[in-house]
Amino acid sequence: MVSSKHISKIIIVLTALTVIACLLAVVFQDKVEAMVGGSGVTMEYETKLFDTDEVMQVNISIDEDDWEDMLSNALSEEYYTCDVEINGLTVKNVAIRPKGNTSLTNIANDPDTDRYSLKLEFDHYVEGQTCYGLDKLILNNNYADATNMKEAIVYDMYQFLGADASLYNYAEVYVNGEYWGVYLALEGVEQSFMLRNYGTQDGELYKPENMDMSEKGGERTEGIAERPDGAPEMSEGMPEMPEGFDPENMPEMPEQGEFDPGAMKERANMGEKSEGMRGMRDNGGSDLNYVDDELDSYSTIWDGAITESGDKDHKRVVKALKNISEGNDLEKYMDVDNILKYMAVHTFAVNLDSLSGNMAHNYYLYEYDGQLNVIPWDYNLSWGGMGGGDSDATEMINYAIDSPFSSTEFFDGLLSNPEYLEKYHEYLRQLVDEYINGGRFDEVYERITSQIDSLVETDPTAFYTYEEYQSAAEMLYDVIKLRAKSIAGQLDGTIPSTDEGQKEDSSSLIDASEIDTSVMGHMNGGGGGRDAGAGRGEFGDQGESRPKFGERPDSSDDGSGDDQREFSENGAPEPPSGDFQPGEAPGEAPEPPSGNFQPGEAPEPPSGNFQPGDAPELPQELPTT
Repeated sequence: MVSSKHISKIIIVLTALTVIACLLAVVFQDKVEAMVGGSGVTMEYETKLFDTDEVMQVNISIDEDDWEDMLSNALSEEYYTCDVEINGLTVKNVAIRPKGNTSLTNIANDPDTDRYSLKLEFDHYVEGQTCYGLDKLILNNNYADATNMKEAIVYDMYQFLGADASLYNYAEVYVNGEYWGVYLALEGVEQSFMLRNYGTQDGELYKPENMDMSEKGGERTEGIAERPDGAPEMSEGMPEMPEGFDPENMPEMPEQGEFDPGAMKERANMGEKSEGMRGMRDNGGSDLNYVDDELDSYSTIWDGAITESGDKDHKRVVKALKNISEGNDLEKYMDVDNILKYMAVHTFAVNLDSLSGNMAHNYYLYEYDGQLNVIPWDYNLSWGGMGGGDSDATEMINYAIDSPFSSTEFFDGLLSNPEYLEKYHEYLRQLVDEYINGGRFDEVYERITSQIDSLVETDPTAFYTYEEYQSAAEMLYDVIKLRAKSIAGQLDGTIPSTDEGQKEDSSSLIDASEIDTSVMGHMNGGGGGRDAGAGRGEFGDQGESRPKFGERPDSSDDGSGDDQREFSENGAPEPPSGDFQPGEAPGEAPEPPSGNFQPGEAPEPPSGNFQPGDAPELPQELPTT
């Protein structure tokens, strides 16, 4: 029997522990409000920054010379110091830099725009500093998205299903008090994201980028991996084509009106089935396919480390990939439920700039205790953004829900398991029946347009005119409604749900011949900011548009104008700054970029069939974002 004296001591100890717990709760209340979902933590920034009922207000205060230097040297991706006021809270000594892949390169080479996506890292210079608990804020510039809302809608779908994904909101961005533009603000996927979703789990985070020079987990604060030795900078140029690459093996575009359900995916995959392009799929494990037990076979994953990880951690990832490829105990090695949610939204959005296509990038891989999870990223090229043109529309609208991933065995075991397949279908039904047909989509669409209409109209750095934005937003609404209709048909069996089934019988597919996906913007479809009222969108019916960097001029464009063609230092031709008149000689004879040049001969073109006197064609660029 416990004596009264011991009982008194126990009571004193318990009381002391209770007092300490209460004090800790008060001290950390501003960062951690309550435990939810078993391991996740509710963060203050969820409501302070990402309440979508109110547009986020961001004012970046930075030395004018630093700002100009940052914009002029964006490819170096160096951080600069600034102060940032967000929704009334000022955070000092914040790190800022441009971000992106092809969008970064294209904008850097476009003299008419400096509208970069931006990273704001609050703890880069001041250890432990956050903005309401957030360590990194991403400001996306809506490059190649004339709708200004593709990503917002996709992230809203993820929230609707309760998937692990970044929070989002729109941001009205000012620089030194002057309106710079309306951006999409996203919760960065780093420590605060992991705390919100996984609590105090000591998991490892990777961002594999086989086609990316810039976003490989570089420039991190203490506790975050630095850029790996030897990893190239963006300024070192685009990646070389793999050995054996033959451009003649690139898949041909289908003729207008010809339907091939595999063509869209194959174009995005850059002809992966041809021998010359198989190297593009040998991507250091970024496609999440098991290769062998050698860690070097997965170097792209390790190079993209966000957290500090070592061989012991890497072996857990390889073990998981091996068991997943063999179909062993999937729930032990995968967060099955969250990945099924990822698959449902990802497939609905038809995002081929990702694991669905050959890029094998634009996602985060989270590992804890040998279990893998996929976190979504980068959806500006959803719903036809990788291709463009009405020849792709029917194929995109009817994108097969039961064969959505190309050569990625990571998802095959889930799709071949009847229980998991039905759960995946259930999440697709929720998106169709509840999100789209239940009214959530209409509410979100109306909220977004009411919030950003005036901001887009007055946006001084916008890639598209206000009229182009309006047309694009209306087109996106129709596309999403038609996509839902097709998915409903695929779920109930009235429309084939695989590529093979659709190829055998396309009679029941939703007809989308009236849809022109290019209206919504597409790959390499950014361009310059507005000046003198001239449109700079991707389609010419709203005003004259110049070819964008890395893009061939449209054959229907007469190219009128008299600006001379310029060549960059490395010999690659730059697009004309204005309209170029075919047959006119430029003001000065340009130096030939390469090859043996004889006076009196036309300079050798960079690519394509060139005839002297014709308008020069621009080099075809790799489809990356």
